[in-house]
Amino acid sequence: QVQLVESGGGLVQPGGSLRLSCAVSGLKVGFDVIGWFRQAPGQEREGVSCISSSGTRVNYPDSVKGRFTISRDDAKNMVYLQMNSLKPEDTGVYYCAADEDRNPFRCTLQQGDYNYWGQGTQVTVSS
Repeated sequence: QVQLVESGGGLVQPGGSLRLSCAVSGLKVGFDVIGWFRQAPGQEREGVSCISSSGTRVNYPDSVKGRFTISRDDAKNMVYLQMNSLKPEDTGVYYCAADEDRNPFRCTLQQGDYNYWGQGTQVTVSS
């Protein structure tokens, strides 16, 4: 059974940092595209990062570019999202997602392209 479990969320002040973790089971992060998404109350889920199965391609929207960094540890089958210079508008539930893909360079921020999702972890940025 495929499972993705996020952790590392919490309450931080504006300008602070958090590192989110995604523990993956049933899939190998080295063989699948992984994405991070977030959803604020009353808003649609949006992609904030992805990494291709090859690990050589990453993608970020303009809203987080330069502040967020995705990475992975193949030996631990873990994916991480380092978030720096956090802003109140970064508040939301953050989800990791995975999709089986034969293209080792595929990296997508479209939620419809992912088959597997975690339950999310809350990130609150407030003073």
